[in-house]
Amino acid sequence: MKANVGGMDKILRIVVGLVLLSLILILEGNTRWWGLVGIVPLVTGLFNFCPLYSLLGINTCPLKDKGA
Repeated sequence: MKANVGGMDKILRIVVGLVLLSLILILEGNTRWWGLVGIVPLVTGLFNFCPLYSLLGINTCPLKDKGA
């Protein structure tokens, strides 16, 4: 897996994932389980890889200088 998530995108994914996961503690009844959707952005942010980005050809990870 080549990293395709970087910088601000990574931070935003982790924050959104944690917020969505917190819905499990906040909401009542069966609607609380929608908070599990937060696992997706959290995992993609932590692993720096998004399968959807690969399919769409998007890459927010900065290029690394290979040196001379």
